[in-house]
Amino acid sequence: MRTINRILVANRGEIALRVCRTATDMGIATIAVYADQDMAAPHTREADEALSLGGDDAASTYLNGEKILAIALETGADAIHPGYGFLSENSEFARAVEDAGIAWLGPASSVIDALGDKINARRIAEACGVSPVPGVSEPVTSREEVEAFIESAGYPVVLKRADGGGGRGISIIRSASDLDLFFARHTDAADLGAHFVERFVEVARHVETQSARDSLGNFHVISTRDCSVQRRNQKLVEEAPAPFLPEGAHETLVNASRALFEHVNYVGVGTVEFLLEPDGNIWFLEVNPRLQVEHPVSEEVTGIDLVREQIRIAQGLELTTPPEPRGHSFEFRVTSEDPSKDLTPTAGRLDEVHWPLGPGIRLELGIDQGDSVQTAFDSMIAKIIVTGADREQALARSRRALAEFSVQGVATPVPVYQDIINDPDFCGVGGFNVSTRWFETTFMPQHDYSDLAVPAEASSTADLPRQTYIIELDGRRVSLTLPAGMFNAPSAAPPRPPQPLRSASRRAATSTHQAGSHQGAPGDIVAPMQAIVVALAVADGDQVEEGQLVAVLEAMKMEKPLLAPRAGTVTSLSIKQGDTVTAGTRIAHIATEEEAQ
Repeated sequence: MRTINRILVANRGEIALRVCRTATDMGIATIAVYADQDMAAPHTREADEALSLGGDDAASTYLNGEKILAIALETGADAIHPGYGFLSENSEFARAVEDAGIAWLGPASSVIDALGDKINARRIAEACGVSPVPGVSEPVTSREEVEAFIESAGYPVVLKRADGGGGRGISIIRSASDLDLFFARHTDAADLGAHFVERFVEVARHVETQSARDSLGNFHVISTRDCSVQRRNQKLVEEAPAPFLPEGAHETLVNASRALFEHVNYVGVGTVEFLLEPDGNIWFLEVNPRLQVEHPVSEEVTGIDLVREQIRIAQGLELTTPPEPRGHSFEFRVTSEDPSKDLTPTAGRLDEVHWPLGPGIRLELGIDQGDSVQTAFDSMIAKIIVTGADREQALARSRRALAEFSVQGVATPVPVYQDIINDPDFCGVGGFNVSTRWFETTFMPQHDYSDLAVPAEASSTADLPRQTYIIELDGRRVSLTLPAGMFNAPSAAPPRPPQPLRSASRRAATSTHQAGSHQGAPGDIVAPMQAIVVALAVADGDQVEEGQLVAVLEAMKMEKPLLAPRAGTVTSLSIKQGDTVTAGTRIAHIATEEEAQ
């Protein structure tokens, strides 16, 4: 048996805090790491030690494996928990941790290599008798290959990045013009070869198994989950166990998950994702070799602490046999996304937060009241997990919990969730009529959230400045960095405008800090949000058609293509790939022939 006494948590926010708490319960010391703006975050206070990563963006902090491993060695950590996102699926980092003699609280680096690449994962599924979504298990090398698949399978198809995740790197192709747009964006051979093509399953549920296997060969599905309520291929609401499964589906899901785990000798906790079509067809999507954001719902219906199981498995102990799931659990992701703007990520400060409490309510919080949402990272603020004796009771408790929640300072999707859990399709009236496309194609067109928008506030949402002092500690000269004004007397917060209410019974209305509302002159292309320019498809002087891709922005995992509003010549191009732009920034102007003259 391997002894684990000190765990470094290589993450931030609610997942870092959640890992620290389980380790503390087990009598294991914890080490937190943090970016500059996370210096006072809850996970740094919960941990026994907290060390700076010396940076303010993901690349220099939570994605910097060398820094994190050096801190682990310096502090004597004998295990590293990667959480989810960041380095959790980085096989090179996992291998470096293993080579350093430190326990990696996840599957082996070789398993991450085998399953992390979606093309290779398709091949593995085929090898062990599990059916992936119909497609081509080879990298795309030419347009002709894609067109040949379309000729046999028909439209629509989907082109995915083999290394994509979190809804990124997915292009749905419904017509030849969509194909034109895709190949205009992906002109580099290496970039193109990172993609593969599948049939786009138009109507299907997203179901998954929370799976685990120990080094002794014991395998269990802790629970199934349904994560069909999605937007931009990212999950919004999750539940366990997966409801309304057709006869035989549960056994198929368990057997397929077992076959995949055993084929690659997967030791650890992970999730196997599938699509379930209305006719009962089940297609393998991918294996996520890490803890998932939605793991608490599986914990709530089984009583199994999945972080504890990760630690026990790494110690060489036997996997805990889960009981049959009892009750039902929902998870609602509270993100800083604005319903009045198609759930666009926003920044701001959490003010006057009221969290729900009472029977069946579990909160996973990443930041505190008064903290600012950081645009450099994910938009997740917290997770509200609601559990009841059955699905009906869990829905009733969810309605109460979401009605109790309120926040000022940032917009959240909570008003949207309130409508979802009252929708007959979601509640199962006449059947569970939810698919991965339901939210965007059926639900949202029936709802208008524009009345939730409020005027921009004058107060700044910038982080507090930091001050550094030179002090002496135990006879050693050291520098001490603190948020500016930390020792000043507290001042009264400025008054805030009242929150808009959508109905007399709804108390979850939100306010938001917005950038200027500049929309630009006719022909201008304006950034709708603060974001990073991840792709630039044109240059000054290029001729473009209306609807042609100009650039792609990314903020908090959301990609936003910017298209030419009209035909003309690209002028005043003010950005390059890698730039950060603020909301309202003019990206370029499309000049007509008359303007050019």
